[in-house]
Amino acid sequence: MNTFVMDSEFHTIPQRDLGSSSSNELAYVPQVVFEKIPKIGQVFESLDESQKYYNEYARLAGFSVRNYSSKRNKCNEIIRKEFVCFKEGIRHEERSKANCSRKRGLTREGCKAKMTVVKKGACVFVVSQFNEIHNHILTTPRKVHMLRSHRSMSNAKKALKQQFVDADFPIHKQISIFEIQSGGIENIGCIEKDFNNAQRDEVKFYAGHDAQMLFERAYNAFGDVLVFDTNYSTNRYGLIFAPFVGVNHHGQGTLLACAFLSDETTESFLWLLHQLLTAMSAGAPKMIITD
Repeated sequence: MNTFVMDSEFHTIPQRDLGSSSSNELAYVPQVVFEKIPKIGQVFESLDESQKYYNEYARLAGFSVRNYSSKRNKCNEIIRKEFVCFKEGIRHEERSKANCSRKRGLTREGCKAKMTVVKKGACVFVVSQFNEIHNHILTTPRKVHMLRSHRSMSNAKKALKQQFVDADFPIHKQISIFEIQSGGIENIGCIEKDFNNAQRDEVKFYAGHDAQMLFERAYNAFGDVLVFDTNYSTNRYGLIFAPFVGVNHHGQGTLLACAFLSDETTESFLWLLHQLLTAMSAGAPKMIITD
């Protein structure tokens, strides 16, 4: 017989229900409503649907999910997928201590909790294996939002965060604003580490690129209507400055493209518009306003 913990009480279950668990280890069974627990034979319309279902179950249970193994057919389609607890496996002691500057908590404890789905027919996935028993203490509801598989930063959050960065808002103030907006820090969907990672990825994305990429990105977002005006003073070289200006989401004018022309002939304007279409992958604007 082995022992497992449920609602701070000890219960006994047969050895066969624990799979390969050793005879002296505790087992923890998540307390989740029956409707949310995966079941053998349960059908999902897609692989993504099965992953989302198991991840939601994991959030309610108090653990994080990792993609483990998968099997593909001759057409390179996934026909079997296994999702496991984030503490599955054992980390080698020598490797974990090598070049370690500070002590960290155990991230792998040999947990056997998992869900396996297999493809049946054209596009249906069926649960073939499900083990709900963990060999480690589960995370409390107040802290489960900090686990990796339950954190994500949407494009909308990244865009708003970038505006805060432009306004010199420190990260702790950004998090406070998102907390108020979401109705609680547990509803933000990400933690301070994700904010730092998003900023790092933004810097890395722009590294090594010139202004052309910045112009094209702005054009893709705000280039549906352009204002074109060549009534600017010529520079000392006698060239005419020809800017294309759009309006951003703050109602402010933003420069999307520009060129220097030697004259204002039809041929020069045709050349300019052709170069604009060549440079901008989003295609032609819906409207150009000019005098």
